[in-house]
Amino acid sequence: MTPPRDCDLVLAGGRVVDPESGLDAVADVAVSGGTIVAVGESSGFRPARTLDVSGHIVTAGFVDLHSHAQTIPSLRLQALDGVTTALDLEAGAGDVARALASAAAEGRPVNYGYSASWAQARMGVLDGTPPVHGPLGFAAGIGGSAGRQGPAAPAALSRIIGRLEEEIGAGALGIGVLLGYAPRTGRGEYMRVASTAARLGVPTFTHARFKNRDDPETALEGAAEVVAAAAGTGAHMHLCHLNSTSLRAVDEVAELVGGARSRGLAITTEAYPYGAGMTAVGAPFLRPDRLPRLGLRPSDLVVVATGERPEDEERLLRIRQDTPEALVVVHYFDEASEADLAVIRRALLLDDTAVASDAVPFTDAGGAPVEGDRPMPSDAVSHPRSSGTFARFLRTMVRETATLSLREALRRCSLLPATFLQAACPAMARKGRVRAGCDADLVVFDLAEVADRSTYQTPATSSIGFTHVFVGGEAVVRDGALVPSVLPGRAIVGGAR
Repeated sequence: MTPPRDCDLVLAGGRVVDPESGLDAVADVAVSGGTIVAVGESSGFRPARTLDVSGHIVTAGFVDLHSHAQTIPSLRLQALDGVTTALDLEAGAGDVARALASAAAEGRPVNYGYSASWAQARMGVLDGTPPVHGPLGFAAGIGGSAGRQGPAAPAALSRIIGRLEEEIGAGALGIGVLLGYAPRTGRGEYMRVASTAARLGVPTFTHARFKNRDDPETALEGAAEVVAAAAGTGAHMHLCHLNSTSLRAVDEVAELVGGARSRGLAITTEAYPYGAGMTAVGAPFLRPDRLPRLGLRPSDLVVVATGERPEDEERLLRIRQDTPEALVVVHYFDEASEADLAVIRRALLLDDTAVASDAVPFTDAGGAPVEGDRPMPSDAVSHPRSSGTFARFLRTMVRETATLSLREALRRCSLLPATFLQAACPAMARKGRVRAGCDADLVVFDLAEVADRSTYQTPATSSIGFTHVFVGGEAVVRDGALVPSVLPGRAIVGGAR
């Protein structure tokens, strides 16, 4: 008789759902050394600890491709929402090596990683701006200089590309391209960036150039540029937050993307289940004279720090001039309207669309980032998506409406985003799955209890229903509460195996 094998942990008697293999059955999951060592019967193991998780779902931890919330307090709220890997891939980092080193020195509750920031490479070359990390630092220069907003000269463009190549070499997972914040930079430059990504074997993560309703410069045109880059270069092009760049053109964009995929183009998509976005008030698409093209009025914007809704174009223009970096919530849709909710859901339902939060780091009442290893203040401000995206998705799309099966919903939260990154980072083949040999990034939850509690008024309220969350086999959430003494997150870097 084979003697029992020692292991660190057994999750016993849960409903194990593995989106890749299709497993959906009551089983045990054995974990040792941060790795899943068995799924099924655990009688052959002698665990240091056993958790009875009967009546709960056990599945792979969620992989968030689009989280700017790269601070310990903000990431802890994401962990309470089932996230075990949170990556900043749309905006990215201006100095990837420094961002990775800083996160490693301070520690993180979940896994982390970055793309190379095209916007910051541009700012550095054209304006001499030193690299900053995260949207709060980048927002300070959101208005841009004339040089930064116009096309780069050939020599400058070569230097920009050189910087991006250096960042890929330093571990970036791809190239983040904030086209919507520099819409006059020219299509030639975007194609050059896409060609560079194709040559280096990494994806691009694009905030599309346009999101307007009416010609010219429509949301469809913005998505078509991404498709054209995929067709022209062979690069893997990822279209960020489909819901907030497609807006009411989501059906047309979905047809375009679906057709491109059917022809073999490498285009991936993501969306989040909210009707409002969040950005700096100085963003080019929020110019007062452009709002009507988005179907917006100044009062559809809410200044996060003050709660003000600008009463007219003159007031909005003043805010943009005085504080272009001020964060605003932009209410594109009415979440109380069934018709508007249907549009949001159609973005989430596009084939093979991942769930991604676009989380924004929390700030305190004075506007300073909530950083360091400390609790989140109850009055901290951000967008509710920063703490409730995945619970809201499961609540609305699975439990309440049965629009998606549980397995398909979980695939969009974990397996899909992991597969998007596998070519650039083979180590991601061990994420998003529940099978022996995969990383023990696991979430245990009660589907009947999972709910988002964050609102636009109280965004720092955590989700509920996620009973246990493990990162590398270490509990960061236990019995529904944070474990503040641990920071087991590890870097996700390009090329890692």
